[in-house]
Amino acid sequence: MDKILEGLVSSSHPLPLKRVIVRRVVESAETPLSQAQCRAMFALSTRLVLQGPDPFQRQVGRQVLEAYGRYHRAEFEAFFNRGLVLGLLQRGYGELSNRDPAILDYIQAGLRLIMSCPSVLELFELLQVEALRLVCERPAPLLCARLCQLLGDFPQCLPRGRKLSLAFCQQLVRSIAHFQSQGSREAELRLYVSQVTQVSGLLRSVWKAEPDTLLPSLQELFAVISAADTSFEPSVALASLVQHIPLQMITVLIRSLTTDPNVKDASMTQALCRMIDWLSWPLAQHVETWVIALLKGLAAVQKFTILIDVTLLKIELVFNRLWFPLVRPGALAVLSHMLLSFQHSPEAFHLIVPHVVSLVHSFKRDGLPSSTAFLMQLTELIHCMMYHYSGFPELYEPILEAVKDMPKPTEEKIKLILSQSAWTSQSSSLPSCLSRLSGKSETGKTGLINLGNTCYMNSVIQALFMATDFRRHVLSLNLNGCNSLMRKLQHLFAFLAHTQREAYAPRIFFEASRPPWFTPRSQQDCSEYLRFLLDRLHEEERTLKALSSAKTSESIMNESQTQEAVHKAQVFAEAPCMGSEERTLIEKMFGGKLKTTICCLNCKSMSQKEEAFTDLSLAFCPPTSLENVGPKCMEHSEVKDDYVAQTNTSATSPAGETPLNNLEVNGGCDTIMNEGTIKDFSTEPNSENTTNSELNKVQDNRDMSQRLVGKNTPSVTDLLNYFLAPEILSGDNKYYCEKCASLQNAEKTMQIIEEPEYLILTLLRFSYDPKCHIRRKILDNVSLPLVLELPVKRATSPLAVVSGGWSVGVEISDIGENLAKKLKPSGADEVTCPQLVPYMLSSVVVHSGVSSESGHYYSYARNVTGSGPSGFCHQSTALSLVSPQDKLLTEESPCTVVENELDAEMPREWFLFNDSRVTFTSFQSVQKITSRFPKDTAYVLFYKKQNSTCGFNTNSANGLWVNGDPPLQKDLMDAITKDNKLYLQVRWKFQVYL
Repeated sequence: MDKILEGLVSSSHPLPLKRVIVRRVVESAETPLSQAQCRAMFALSTRLVLQGPDPFQRQVGRQVLEAYGRYHRAEFEAFFNRGLVLGLLQRGYGELSNRDPAILDYIQAGLRLIMSCPSVLELFELLQVEALRLVCERPAPLLCARLCQLLGDFPQCLPRGRKLSLAFCQQLVRSIAHFQSQGSREAELRLYVSQVTQVSGLLRSVWKAEPDTLLPSLQELFAVISAADTSFEPSVALASLVQHIPLQMITVLIRSLTTDPNVKDASMTQALCRMIDWLSWPLAQHVETWVIALLKGLAAVQKFTILIDVTLLKIELVFNRLWFPLVRPGALAVLSHMLLSFQHSPEAFHLIVPHVVSLVHSFKRDGLPSSTAFLMQLTELIHCMMYHYSGFPELYEPILEAVKDMPKPTEEKIKLILSQSAWTSQSSSLPSCLSRLSGKSETGKTGLINLGNTCYMNSVIQALFMATDFRRHVLSLNLNGCNSLMRKLQHLFAFLAHTQREAYAPRIFFEASRPPWFTPRSQQDCSEYLRFLLDRLHEEERTLKALSSAKTSESIMNESQTQEAVHKAQVFAEAPCMGSEERTLIEKMFGGKLKTTICCLNCKSMSQKEEAFTDLSLAFCPPTSLENVGPKCMEHSEVKDDYVAQTNTSATSPAGETPLNNLEVNGGCDTIMNEGTIKDFSTEPNSENTTNSELNKVQDNRDMSQRLVGKNTPSVTDLLNYFLAPEILSGDNKYYCEKCASLQNAEKTMQIIEEPEYLILTLLRFSYDPKCHIRRKILDNVSLPLVLELPVKRATSPLAVVSGGWSVGVEISDIGENLAKKLKPSGADEVTCPQLVPYMLSSVVVHSGVSSESGHYYSYARNVTGSGPSGFCHQSTALSLVSPQDKLLTEESPCTVVENELDAEMPREWFLFNDSRVTFTSFQSVQKITSRFPKDTAYVLFYKKQNSTCGFNTNSANGLWVNGDPPLQKDLMDAITKDNKLYLQVRWKFQVYL
């Protein structure tokens, strides 16, 4: 029969005929044969099984072997012995390698035939050893899967004894770690997944049968994925094991890993990164559960460095997994946890922001219920992140447009989600190495690293830095050997201008400039910080000048005389007046003067007071409160001597310091905002001394106020008008007139008599709510003019022409008595003429949030020098010699017609400074920020005075002054050069490592 069979398979007979003959050969297996004939038949069928050139011959071999082995079991037992099996496993068969899966298929078939024979026990013992040896040789997925199939069918072949069994499990884990798919087509990937599933299924059986092997196997798994060997990357096929680990063990295992002192941070980071990679494995269950559990475990033991680095390294990979439906649920769970817990910085969220819109559109195109459900979850997550990291309008606008038709979670729900997800620490002192090693942005500007809720400082510093004239003066100072705050500011400005880093960490300046009452790592008011900073710089310079002068004139005095000189210097420093040549840099750049006049409405006597200011605080007045009321009313200000003492609601200067004043006119605005009403002395029954002419004046002011608030969106000009509008002191706030020797109704007016180079305007957006005992934010939108005209009154001759290229238009009807009345108000000896001084918007500090104790600050800024833009000065514009309040009410101004032209002629001139991030933006983005993002409102404005020469130097390509910043002092330049070299070296090493 063996010769017939051999001749059959090698003949050229048709296939149907061959099958008929094979069937007869198989049926003849019942015929008695000699041992030699059986051995020959077994040898022939073995050769066909293992070396058959085509599937037909291999199939014939298997059929004949099974038929003759079944009917001639004793003969087959003698043939299929230890020697044959050992030879196949160690040497192969002829040209067939011992690592060919066909060997294991043959052995598995042979074991089925001799299961009832005594010799099978010997083969089981042999296979127990050989199976362990085979997995130690890291078999390929196909061979390993066949081995596991054999061991699954014949568990007697599994290594016995705890030691061998444990070694087998550990080696099998390492074998899986070496698995790699041999193809990328779907059929090949499906086959690969099935092979891995076969192997992991065997491990599950072993762990179930011998529970003692589970924990050591998991330790081996962790050792594999935590290895720092860069030449070997463990296979994601290890993810197939996770689903077989009992979930009840999560708590114990995670606690063991995170508290083990032998587990280094680098190893834990590597392991966590590779576990996140497992999210790519299809059909794997519970991977996201283990990843999230490990993230929470690390947060519990405050391993924030690991969490930060892993999140920044893997957040984009996790997001990309959302494109694949099989792994989408697990990926979304991990993404949500990573983003919601990473609440100290927007860096992680901003890594995925560029990819959100395309994914949203993909979900919408699918139209499947599952895609829609995932889109709703993703949209809720995105809204939470944009709420928490507000202040990035350029980034978020495309996303808002993409999800505008999706449900938006309520603010209460967003706050609940965020509060339940954050790490226990919100430290920002652990910036990722990635952020430190990023190159400078295309803007060429340098960001400022957030040191822990220091955005209030960062936004102010960037605004001051972009005040070009101020920056250049600071950089030009010779401060060698001085440890003053100005020296630290110079150091900071120098690094912002010349560092190669994307963002600079202003730690030294922060510690030196932080007001002592500011709690570290808590949100503060940027306006209060700015005021404190300018006051410090001003007082410091005055004191240093006084000490320097005293030291020069009294250099030979003894110690007691020196102490007396220092005391005199301090007294001199406290003197209120200084000559123009003795003005400090802060006074020169930001200092202005305001004259306050109070006129008694009974006797017409007047008192005047001049005050210096560095910023003006502009209050809001709701239009509804002004519909029937004209002038502002001050009900609660303290009346002292001959002027009204104004209260600063947002800043407190430290004891012992003499700050430059900031002036704000709240008037009755606190009353307006909290009560919605304003008291007018004309409506009070006790206003006995009020004359008809005074009532007419009040009515005129009422008409002015009605025109002032006629627009839906107030502008900065409107708020400035309200600032300068007359105020009626009445009721509880009556003015004590020394001439009348009693409390009287009075009118208070203010005039700017000296304008600053940089005009700082603070919009008073925070009002105190006595019911809730918190400062609420006024979210009203305010229009920001690119060009602002500041009314300034100076003493001059009656017919003088206003300087600065702005002519004074005098109507014919004004010649004579009417003109004299306008030029010489009652009670004044000097003649005042209004001059509208043009200012260009330089910077805008934006507050994003709903209260002063929370939120985020960022700033818009551009380069503005002392000259106006080309074409800014047009033909002389007629100015009526009237009060600045009335003049500002004019709807058309000579500047508004050129705002759009200016912005169009200077592309990429505006910058958005948001902590470490600096991007190009436009004036249009500045104007529409609040309408697009209601919580983001302009708070502090910087305007630069424009001189009368008109025109930026057009030799500059982008509108910048052609003269650059002054050269730095040598020690500063050396420090920057040294830091740049160090940074570039570290960056190069990091890039090589990647």
